[in-house]
Amino acid sequence: MRRGRIPGLRTAKATLAVVAAYLLAEVLHLSEHPIVAPLMALLVVQLTLYKTLMHGLGRISGVLAGVLVAVGVANVVGLTWWSLGVVVAGSLVVGRLLRLGPHLFEAPITAMLLLEVSAGGALALTRVTEALLGALVGITVSVLVAPPLYLQPAGEAIGELAERMADFARDFADGLRGPWSRSTADYWLTQARAVRDEVLRADLTVARVEESARLHPHARSARDAQPRLRTTLTGLERCHLTLRTLARAVLDRTYFMPPAEQSAAYTSEQRAALADLLTTAAAALHSVTPIATGANPDAARLAVEAHLAELDDQRHRINTLLTVAPQIDQAAWKQHGALLTSIDRLRVEIAAAARHPDEVNPEARRTPVISATGHRPGLA
Repeated sequence: MRRGRIPGLRTAKATLAVVAAYLLAEVLHLSEHPIVAPLMALLVVQLTLYKTLMHGLGRISGVLAGVLVAVGVANVVGLTWWSLGVVVAGSLVVGRLLRLGPHLFEAPITAMLLLEVSAGGALALTRVTEALLGALVGITVSVLVAPPLYLQPAGEAIGELAERMADFARDFADGLRGPWSRSTADYWLTQARAVRDEVLRADLTVARVEESARLHPHARSARDAQPRLRTTLTGLERCHLTLRTLARAVLDRTYFMPPAEQSAAYTSEQRAALADLLTTAAAALHSVTPIATGANPDAARLAVEAHLAELDDQRHRINTLLTVAPQIDQAAWKQHGALLTSIDRLRVEIAAAARHPDEVNPEARRTPVISATGHRPGLA
């Protein structure tokens, strides 16, 4: 269980809605077996108020369609093997006509449940009333039982993403300092791609914050935090793409070298310089974590700026080490250029992840990006 979530909230809300709907239907003496009311309450109640209201209408339509089809068939033949088929087919046709979309199968499911117990025309209106009652109970429970805003889980998920990326950059740096080969380069590209799962999870948690804030009675805190969460996440997503591109550039250089020369794809000095740069990038990414969680973000931004200043010096150093004229080695010129471009972009995206959401990205204006071609002799 992740911190910030209320354990068992979904189960508690669903159980409360079902029991309340059943008891209320019994008190109102709607039918001997008021199963439609709790069924509708179960289908309507959601973890967030926005989902409850947005999906409620579709579910109500689906259940009502199933009720009407089941009552109509039960009045004629009751439950047989072929009437069951008619009920399912009819419910699906009605559901498609009503454009129920993701709620299409709720119509036949409801119809099958009610086929036997709804064997009387007088019960049709009762079942419809039960359905409306259950929907009302489900919406009421969703409003009254504190819908969570998920701010803490979202901040923690983004912080975990920053830590995962920092760990990868640090481990990649350690790998560059050791023996080098095509298989080693391929391994680090695979590891870079594996971070994608963490990116997707963080994106889902931020989307949940944005959804839970809609129609929420206490949504102000979520609306205030959303720009910070989204800005940081967007920057980290781009950092991940850049790290993947960087790992791919390193692999490309190694891959096209003859097997006997793979270890010499980069000199030990070049690999050490790239490793130092990745270590500094890892420290900068680690400093992004407090920004995501909202724990002293101003101090964290200062720490990121300090790491980025060090990163600038290392960019200049590796740019010098990778300088090559195309007349001497055109393949190296292209491959080093791709690597330097990724390094430049990584610095920009880390800065973007750390910036205040109210700022217009100042990086492009304040810090000139070292061009992959502009600082190397012999490049036109």
